[in-house]
Amino acid sequence: MKYVNTGVVFQEIPDETTLSINISNCPCHCMGCHSEYLWDDVGKPLNAMSLKTMLDEYGRDVTCIAFMGGDAEPREVDTLAAFVKKTCPHLKTAWYSGYSDISKEIHLKNFDFIKVGPYVQRLGGLDHETTNQRLYKVENGKELVDITSRFWKKRWED
Repeated sequence: MKYVNTGVVFQEIPDETTLSINISNCPCHCMGCHSEYLWDDVGKPLNAMSLKTMLDEYGRDVTCIAFMGGDAEPREVDTLAAFVKKTCPHLKTAWYSGYSDISKEIHLKNFDFIKVGPYVQRLGGLDHETTNQRLYKVENGKELVDITSRFWKKRWED
């Protein structure tokens, strides 16, 4: 598995300062994707050693590590999330999958958040009430609670 870049972001996971790791070789190829550069198998290896380097650099500045992609190798994503939980138990973990269903190779106990769903341009992203995508908070390592509505702008009537 490889990653192309990282970034500290504030809007991917509600109430978290997140180190976003953009994983390449995405098999989903969603029409209208804003990250087509992640479709090819490019970048640097993402493994325990490279992740440890990231944790050493950002572990005090962020509250969450988000694996953005990795649908071609969900077992590797799961293994790396478990590594984060063991190495830095104060950090939360998240996974953004372009598939509608969570891979059977993912163990919920290794994640605090999981987003699923391909990007469908006419339905919009998480900030649209019409979206097909869902963001779940994992509770007790086994229960998924849909928190997608946290991204929707509240409409107040006068």
